[in-house]
Amino acid sequence: MKEVRLRFAPSPTGYLHIGGLRTALYNYLYAKHNNGKFILRIEDTDQTRFVEGAIESLINSLHWAGVKYDEGVFVEDGKIVEKGDYGPYIQSKRLDIYQKYVKELIEKGHAYYCFCSKERLDAVREEQKIKGLVPKYDGLCRNVSIEEAKERIANGEEYVVRLKLPHDYDIKFHDLVRGDIVINTNDIDDQVLLKSDGFPTYHLAVVIDDHLMEITHIVRGEEWLPSTPKHVYLYEALGWEKPTYVHLPTVLNKDRKKLSKRHGDVSVEDFRDKGYLPEALINYLALVGWSPEDNQEIFTMDELIEKFSFERVSKTGGIFDKDKLNWVNGHYIRSSSVERITKLAIPYLKEAGLIDDKFAEEKYYWLELLVKTVQEGLDTIAEIPEKVAFIFKEHIDIVEEDALEVIKGEQVPAVLNAIKEELNKVEELDEEYAKGFMKLVQKATGVKGKNLFMPARVALTGSTHGPEFVNVLVLLGKENIIKRIEHVEEKYL
Repeated sequence: MKEVRLRFAPSPTGYLHIGGLRTALYNYLYAKHNNGKFILRIEDTDQTRFVEGAIESLINSLHWAGVKYDEGVFVEDGKIVEKGDYGPYIQSKRLDIYQKYVKELIEKGHAYYCFCSKERLDAVREEQKIKGLVPKYDGLCRNVSIEEAKERIANGEEYVVRLKLPHDYDIKFHDLVRGDIVINTNDIDDQVLLKSDGFPTYHLAVVIDDHLMEITHIVRGEEWLPSTPKHVYLYEALGWEKPTYVHLPTVLNKDRKKLSKRHGDVSVEDFRDKGYLPEALINYLALVGWSPEDNQEIFTMDELIEKFSFERVSKTGGIFDKDKLNWVNGHYIRSSSVERITKLAIPYLKEAGLIDDKFAEEKYYWLELLVKTVQEGLDTIAEIPEKVAFIFKEHIDIVEEDALEVIKGEQVPAVLNAIKEELNKVEELDEEYAKGFMKLVQKATGVKGKNLFMPARVALTGSTHGPEFVNVLVLLGKENIIKRIEHVEEKYL
């Protein structure tokens, strides 16, 4: 049986879009589900759109997300390298290969030289629009003989090579998501295959590369669906077996529009920087357009590989719901070790100016307790500085109405005074002592329950609700607790 081989073939034009990551993920899941190979190829034939560092950025994003490929383009020791038996895996290194097949297509009568200028093409399309026709090439150069074409090329005329589609011919293919598709060639343009700079267009390069790399399934976004008939015809013209096609629904925002930079975060780096965990983003992204047979929502990568199939991929666009992503991410944060979340939190705490490198090193275990204190309530790692900022303040101002109401209680002065007195009996407030601390205050004052705990919480945090109070006591320490209580006594009592 033929080995299943899939590829992800992005253009190095900047960042990896969240929709691109989902395409890579579905390729990866299907390949691994079928014990096949997953390949990363770089499609850089449009040199005008090339962005320096984009290949490295793409590879880093895939690596971070845990989408591992078997062949293709890798980064090792800061250098781009290629591994595998089907290289080169970067299109701009394959120009000689494309030239060979362009000649073959021309000789077989499936392609032709076109000498039309940009001005003429623009004028033709403008005229077609005015007449209400679909703008496409009018075929002026279809009948230029090879001899005449070669003479014109020898004389220095600029040219492109176009696909020569037969008139009124039905191109048929099957899509695993959309079923059987039939397009008549009268509705399609004679696509440019080779540009005037000698580089192939996507349409030529993708077919040749996929065939030579023995790709069995083409999985890509639905925006490529209109181009697929031309690709299928190229397979026919070259006498090659066509692969299986899968066109994925677009990733949409809540307004059912395509996710774009205008509407906020769209790159994998954006989500990483906002404090999303890779396994959460992958888990959630798998469900944007695909659904399992049961209602399972939390998946490991191995479970996704086991359950994934294109039969369960939707035809309609998948809605990217940030709230649902937050819920999934929160689940993974709560399931992670305190050590992992602390290490991820440190850069955010530093950026917020709450700690520096020295603090992170010397008070690491204190930071672990700090993170453990808020870990249960997090949606993203980036929320940590805001959630813990109250611990770093010199004193707390009480602004919430219910908190101000609590601090006016008649028992409050006695409670706050007892806290100070108990603290003055010890050198420092460790975790063991903190666990029984409020019992000592209760014993000293006779105040119990809410009347005891609420004023203490408000005086130390400014709020009636919050994280585990024992942890708050340990994190603040003896001196800070006394300072905060004195501030409250001075300002509010």
